Amino acid sequence: MTDQEEQSLKEAKRAEKRAAEEIRQSARDQTRREANLAREQAIAEDQKERETKRAEKRTAEEIEQLARDQARRKANLAREQAIAEAQEARKLKAKKQPPE
Repeated sequence: MTDQEEQSLKEAKRAEKRAAEEIRQSARDQTRREANLAREQAIAEDQKERETKRAEKRTAEEIEQLARDQARRKANLAREQAIAEAQEARKLKAKKQPPE
């Protein structure tokens, strides 16, 4: 075998080795991309789930706040009515009593 043939053979082996390494690297890259995509999807799903829970909690809190506000308004109205009735009763009592 001549030097040129040996050189060609070595070059062919290097080319094969390079091609095999490129295939392995491509497979590793694809695996890494798939893992990254799966991780990103899991993160997105988790964020979506947490946002849904936050929205549900916020809705429940708003409902509770509305109920508290309504109860407070009813209590205020009842108190105002009681005060108005008491004032009216005092006025009537004052009118019925003869002046001294």
